Amino acid sequence: MAKVTLRFYAELNDFLPAGRRRRDLTLICSAQSPVRHLIEGCGVPHTEVELIVRGGESIGLESQVADGDRIAIYPMFEAFDVRPVLRLRARPLRHPRFLADAHLGALARGLRMLGFDTIWHNDLGDAVLVGQAAAEGRILLTRDRQLLMRRGVTHGCYLRQGSTGAQLGELVQRLQLCAEIAPFTRCLVCNEGIVPVTAEAVPDLVPPAVLARHDELWRCPGCNRIYWKGSHWAAMHRRIADLCAPTLGCAAETAAGGATARPQGHLVTDQGPRGCRERVTNRDA
Repeated sequence: MAKVTLRFYAELNDFLPAGRRRRDLTLICSAQSPVRHLIEGCGVPHTEVELIVRGGESIGLESQVADGDRIAIYPMFEAFDVRPVLRLRARPLRHPRFLADAHLGALARGLRMLGFDTIWHNDLGDAVLVGQAAAEGRILLTRDRQLLMRRGVTHGCYLRQGSTGAQLGELVQRLQLCAEIAPFTRCLVCNEGIVPVTAEAVPDLVPPAVLARHDELWRCPGCNRIYWKGSHWAAMHRRIADLCAPTLGCAAETAAGGATARPQGHLVTDQGPRGCRERVTNRDA
């Protein structure tokens, strides 16, 4: 048997019972147990861990522990450069793609609004989600910490906040997504990149009143929904700017999926009390 001391830092303590937070935790375990087992045995998903240090050296999740080990566990770093030490993943996802679990449909739509490739299903089991995330190199988003503890999950995020707006803000800040945002370049419903289209090409898909007011239209090649700069584009622009202020204030034009995000007029549709909504409403189950 081995006596091992763990110390969790920063927001990793959120996963621990109140009485065990921000203090050394002494555990008795089998000799040569992987450090992953100890970390997840404390309730912390391995996807939330970025750095593990033992005796001044960084180690991996499968490193075996020995009697007397003192191990420090750190969360995903946002501001510090830890490239000289051993990261737990072979590479970061520089152009992040997401897979949201069944309870995060609204968050998936919010990420698509920002231009991020985000898949959402409401009828897949945990094993299928883990397999798809690994196969497609997607970050798995969930509020189920047990799902993130599955061995096949390499990139994942546990959402701590409850509301969709708070979750979106948490992800943008935590993963430093501001530089990757390409607003309103992706269909909110089916996730395809939208492309410019002429009014003559879609006369039956757009109300005459819209055609009379708007000469810029975009079509989703996946579901044929039509998007245009609607009456709420300014409100949506402010909402996006709030996520990264002042980062988005001088955003350069960004081409993605054939559409362009502009600082002075982002693409949204014409309806929706708080933002954008496609002509054919398709709510999350």
